[in-house]
Amino acid sequence: MAGDLRGRVRLLGEKLSGLIVGHEGLVRLLMVALLSGGHVLLEGPPGTGKTTITKAFAGLIGGSFRRIQMTSDLLPSDILGGFYYDPGGGWRLRKGAIFANVLLVDELNRAPPRTQSAFLEAMQEGQASIEGHTLPLPRPFLVVATMQNADTEGVYPLPLVSLDRFAYSYGVEYPPPSVEEEIVRYAGKPQPRVEPVLEPGQVLAAQEEVSRVRLPDSVLSYIVSIVDAARRQPEVRIGPSPRASIALAKGSKALAYLEGMDYVVPDHVKALAGSVLRHRLILRAVHRGRVSPEDIVERVLKSVEVPKP
Repeated sequence: MAGDLRGRVRLLGEKLSGLIVGHEGLVRLLMVALLSGGHVLLEGPPGTGKTTITKAFAGLIGGSFRRIQMTSDLLPSDILGGFYYDPGGGWRLRKGAIFANVLLVDELNRAPPRTQSAFLEAMQEGQASIEGHTLPLPRPFLVVATMQNADTEGVYPLPLVSLDRFAYSYGVEYPPPSVEEEIVRYAGKPQPRVEPVLEPGQVLAAQEEVSRVRLPDSVLSYIVSIVDAARRQPEVRIGPSPRASIALAKGSKALAYLEGMDYVVPDHVKALAGSVLRHRLILRAVHRGRVSPEDIVERVLKSVEVPKP
């Protein structure tokens, strides 16, 4: 049964790669996020397929999908929902868009801090508080948020407490010409119908299997050493919290599971270190523009001793 479920999970990745052109790395990261219960922050220009791939992903797991376009006048109640009075039945609850299996939040940094904070409880605890009532969110629950760094007008920088709720981040770039030609070639043609490959209950069962993937003590120490070394880099003003170590451990287990392994090896950790750390490294002002978080992660991976098998 376990092997059948792992096969279905792999099929999910294959189907998603077949529906989307040129986003193999993002497909892998979404699979890791789903299996590890983490949330994903996407950075990059508009029009690069972020909404398309997230909507297809939700369809393949048979889950509900909602999309929120963040604006400066959006209120927390627009996301969470609220109570309204029905003359025929009294007070009723209107659930907001956050009650979905996969939630795409477009341009998260265009919402004011008060509205941004509406996601914190949901992303950390899988629940939403509405006017004193606490309600569980659907499971699985995955937030994929986009953020633009190039356009700085009308945006509110995400505080570290919000950034830290995202287990992973990914930089979406413009496609190379060969891939863009393929995108243009198929633009406007009828899109294939997305049939579910998994059910939400099977996703939860796969998450349980991932939790049983073995993490050797030597690899666990390697993960903590990487995060600690990132904190101690001279350019870093605020380093990653223990949530980074937890995300790297859970994500490495998920990646091992996707590769058909029952234990984590250092290569799994290396493959995800950038996605886990890059958005958690707050650089000193004097070093911004001279060095990037990716440069620091690369330096750390070269400096930390890799455990022997």
